[in-house]
Amino acid sequence: MYVIESKGGTITCMLLALLFLGTWPAIMTLTERRGRLPQHTYLDYTLTNLLAAVIIAFTLGEISPSRPNFTTQLSQDNWPSVMFAMAGGIFLSLGTLATQYALAFVGLSVTEVITASIAVVIGTTLNYFLDDRINRAEVLFPGVACFLIAVCFGSAVHKSNAADNKSKLQGFKSLETTSSFQMETSSIKEGKAKVGTADFLIEVEKQRAIKVFGKSTIIGLAITFFAGICFSLISPAVSLATNDQWHTLKHGVPKLNVYTAFFYFSISSFGVGLILNIIFLYWPILGLPRSSFKAYLNDWNGRGWSFLAGFLCGFGNGLQFMGGQAAGYAAAGAVQALPLVSTFWGILLFGEYKRSSRKTYTLLISMLFMFIAAVAVLMASSGHRK
Repeated sequence: MYVIESKGGTITCMLLALLFLGTWPAIMTLTERRGRLPQHTYLDYTLTNLLAAVIIAFTLGEISPSRPNFTTQLSQDNWPSVMFAMAGGIFLSLGTLATQYALAFVGLSVTEVITASIAVVIGTTLNYFLDDRINRAEVLFPGVACFLIAVCFGSAVHKSNAADNKSKLQGFKSLETTSSFQMETSSIKEGKAKVGTADFLIEVEKQRAIKVFGKSTIIGLAITFFAGICFSLISPAVSLATNDQWHTLKHGVPKLNVYTAFFYFSISSFGVGLILNIIFLYWPILGLPRSSFKAYLNDWNGRGWSFLAGFLCGFGNGLQFMGGQAAGYAAAGAVQALPLVSTFWGILLFGEYKRSSRKTYTLLISMLFMFIAAVAVLMASSGHRK
């Protein structure tokens, strides 16, 4: 198997993971806003997410014959570590599923900031103790505190932006009372609704799959916090799978390499995602229309984007775990800088915060500043696994 032995290699893995993990939520948001059912998107996503793990396992996991390779470990008596890896996959599936719905309610940038910050606050603390404290605590935990502050700012940004949108829509009693003639004349007058205006918000609401107008902001935040808790338990589970800190393996049985752990991790994530989303096809939640497996197979609108999201998430997680195994999973929490990427996509692709109030902009800048500071501090706390 391929082993990262240089700091440069670790940083490269982290930067690529940051880019990939910050981009796939933007793609899911894009397909949802174009009207594709989230169940259809997730079923496509979970296929390529698993395929990414298979590719990594049979390439990087098979490079060197001097260590236990991927295929060798498939027949070893390492089931306790396999169970930890599969538990991490379950957390990923539940967290991703919750994120997909939270993106519609809360928005791309705030969802990613809150989930990533919770993942760092809980996950980094757990990983610090699991990794035998190889990261510098005096640097690590101030970084965790910065992430916690970012959570507070993220919630405030969402509340302020929701108030801004409400004020923009004061001229419309409800979405249902907005006539198609009103929309058409607006489009004729302006050619296209300007980003950030009431007309733009209504057009997005009419086209998107998940209808959010009139829904409580508490619902969106509750889903977001649940996703963050799920994500926070992923890397501790993978750390236990690859390092056996609780000594669950029999004497003489090699520890799981990161590629074998990631393979089992992805298998369980695939299974849970497949089962839940097939159920949601026939018994949808949050007011979504009922679908069927046949309808899913025939829905090619946005399928390529959904496949891309799965690949990005799969390769991003694989790179994150490779870097965490090399430098410590606590420091690998720096990858949770992904909201910096997703906020960029949110503003560029979806016009988030366009024509918002000065208060919202101030909170947004404060949130991003705390986030950048937190990432810098976490990177400074990196250790080296012996």
